[in-house]
Amino acid sequence: MVGELTGAGFPAKVCCRLLGVSSPGYYKYRKRPLSPTGMRRQWLTGLIREVHTASRGTCGSRRNHAELTRGMDVTVSGHLVAELMSLAGIAGLPGPAKVKRLRGIATSGDLVHRKFHRLSPNELWSRTSPSIPPGRARSAAAR
Repeated sequence: MVGELTGAGFPAKVCCRLLGVSSPGYYKYRKRPLSPTGMRRQWLTGLIREVHTASRGTCGSRRNHAELTRGMDVTVSGHLVAELMSLAGIAGLPGPAKVKRLRGIATSGDLVHRKFHRLSPNELWSRTSPSIPPGRARSAAAR
């Protein structure tokens, strides 16, 4: 906060006094090197940017995480990828998550030829006869 205010043109000593920070502590903080966690986060943000631009800006945090972990063998959590993308202002295309498919199992559109469309009103609801309205129809199990 002090660095932002001094960048805006305010004196450092005045900003430190208003914020309750010692001025020697501020200068010591400003000159210290970046922590290993901070360096790793900057490196990961650069990798995320590369993956995102390689996908032409379409991939979100889930696919970026998958590319980092499976494609590049980088150990990183999905939450950290989402957080770093948010902080860097990187976003994928909007839309819901895709439906998960079964792996290794070949599926077709309809294996048992079910009929889920109706040709006339109340055709799917009537259990005895198409002439009985849906509220009056009863099944054999209810008797």
